[in-house]
Formats: sequence, C-alpha cells, structure tokens
Amino acid sequence: MLSFVFSFRLSRPIFKCLLALTCFVVTTNLFAEETLHWTELPSLPDAEGFAGPFAGRHGQSLIVAGGANFPGKMPWEGGAKTWYDRAFVLDSLSGSWRQVGKLPRPIGYGVSISTAEGVICIGGSDAQQHYQECFRILWIDGKLGFVALPSLPKPCANACGALLGSRVYVAGGLESPTATTALRTFWRLDLADSKARWQELDPWPGPARMLAVAAVQSESFFLCSGASLSAGPDGKPIREYLKDAYRYRPEVGWERIADLPRAAVAAPSPAPALDGSKFLVISGDDGSLVDFQPLDQHPGFPKSVLAYDTNAEHWQNAGEVPRGHVTTTMVRWQDQFIMPTGEIRPGKRTPSVWSVRNSVNAGPR
Repeated sequence: MLSFVFSFRLSRPIFKCLLALTCFVVTTNLFAEETLHWTELPSLPDAEGFAGPFAGRHGQSLIVAGGANFPGKMPWEGGAKTWYDRAFVLDSLSGSWRQVGKLPRPIGYGVSISTAEGVICIGGSDAQQHYQECFRILWIDGKLGFVALPSLPKPCANACGALLGSRVYVAGGLESPTATTALRTFWRLDLADSKARWQELDPWPGPARMLAVAAVQSESFFLCSGASLSAGPDGKPIREYLKDAYRYRPEVGWERIADLPRAAVAAPSPAPALDGSKFLVISGDDGSLVDFQPLDQHPGFPKSVLAYDTNAEHWQNAGEVPRGHVTTTMVRWQDQFIMPTGEIRPGKRTPSVWSVRNSVNAGPR
C-alpha cells in the first residue's frame, strides 16, 4: 500500500505533463479540419483602392461603393483625404469589376449589411460631417438603385454591425469628425417590421469604442476589440487599443467573454462565421506599431487570424492572411468570404481583393 502511494506521487507530475500535452494537442487541432484557403480575386479598377467603402452582395453580384483614400501625398506629407461616390460591381469570381454608377453622395466608414433585398448602408462620414441616413443599394437588371431606410438616432461613423435573424445591430462609433470620445450606443432595427425604427438597447458592460468588430454566431451578436478615445493635452483624440469582447443574446442580454489575445482595431467586419461555432477576426491594428517611424516604411498590420469558439469559449490562432487589411467589410459571396480593398498600412490603401474559404463552408448565404 505504501509502495503504491509512493509510486502514485512520483508519477503525478508526469501525469500532469501528459494531460497538459494532450490538452495542447486538442486545442491546437480544433481548427485542423477547417484550413483557410486564400485566393486573390481581380483588383478594383482604382490605382489606390479605398478605406471604409460600403460593400455587400445583391443577387449574384458583389458591390463595393464609396470609401476614401489619399490620392496624392500621404497625410504626414500634408495630403488631403478624398471621399468617393463611385460604385463597382463584380458578377463572378472570374469576371472583371465594372464601374456602374454613383452613391447619393461621396461617403465612407459606415456599416454594410448584405440582405436578400439589397446592401444596407448605415451612417458614415465625409470630410465635413458624420451622417444618420441609412439606405439600401440595389443591383437589379444591370441598374444601380437606392431605397431609403429609417435614419439612425444620431450621426455615426466608424461603428460596427451585423444581421442576426431579421434584426440589424449597430454598436459604437463616433458622432462627429472632431469627437474625442467614442459612442457607447447599441441600436437595433427589425427588418421584418416595415414600420420599425431604430431602437436603442442597453449597451455592453465595457468602455465606449469605435472601429470594433461585430460577429454573429450561435444565435448571438458579438462585439470584439475596437478603440476607446480620450482627449490628449492638445485636445486631439488619443486611442486606447481594446482587447475585451462581449456576447449579446437577444433574450438574455450581454455577458463578457474571453479577451482577444491582441487588439484588432478596425479588423474587417462583420467577422466571418464558420459553420458550427466559430468566427474569425482577421488582421486588425493591434497598436504595437502606433509610434513607428518613418511611416512610409511601416510594415503593415498583423497578418494573424484569430478564431473564437463559442462552445469552448476561447480564442486560438487560425493561421495568417496574405496581407493585413483594415477598415473594410467582409462579405459572404459565392460560398466564400470576400475581403475587398481596405487600408494596408497607415494612409496606404490597396485595390486588392481577397477571398477566403474553409473546408467546412456550406452554400452561399
């Protein structure tokens, strides 16, 4: 008996090591059957590309419209940001982009939501102001059209949002171009009710934020990362890069979930939801190079992809994207997720368009 107890105590550290190793193998292999496959699609027909465009699908076509860039000098050289109203359409993965018309005004940095009835465009900004207006982009019989929707309760840009069932949710953002605090607002619009207006709900139990990432998975809305703002000594806004994340269940409310391994400010949103229980946070600014100089040699944003498992309730690494894009919309189209254009380092945009799919994707949504 004594011998058995003594032997057990000697073997216990070995047992713990084996158990830890087993857990490590299980954790790192959770994504093994869902390898991500990246493919570069035809680039947008613009030399610079855009940050913050509206993007989505209607029918069988992919639409990208609006956004902003620095067509001449970079901002640290005195260059001025220019907003656009041009709209482009891609009808197939092997096709070419076509410019097909214009938005009602030059605008960018709003929220884009794809629906069967068109691409919902929410808020946004230009050089002078932020907007409350919302509308749908339609692409029918080769013609671009627009349908007005209820306006937001207040002007808002740099928010995030997603569609859960028939309801659109929008979280955070900025009320004006000169704001030194972000919004802590959570709005909902029920598309199933033709008379519905935006409803303000209780916000998440955490800091106000802009440029956060939204996701929908497991009948819940998720809010991840983003940046809070405060006024610096000179009155200009200072960012705090956030790693916290929250889950909202319509019948339950908010709960905090595990923090992200790193901040992912302005990562493409809504985050791709994989069939099952995971969603991906792709790239995003982690704030580690916020003081990098010289800016024209900035190496770009992180390439790492983070996956959150809503069942296991933890984050894990899910590989890398070929190039980190921020301030762009992810669109599910042609059985894959599309990451069109966006910003690849401070001030620098790209016309490149990437698609990603995994081994367990189902049909188009």
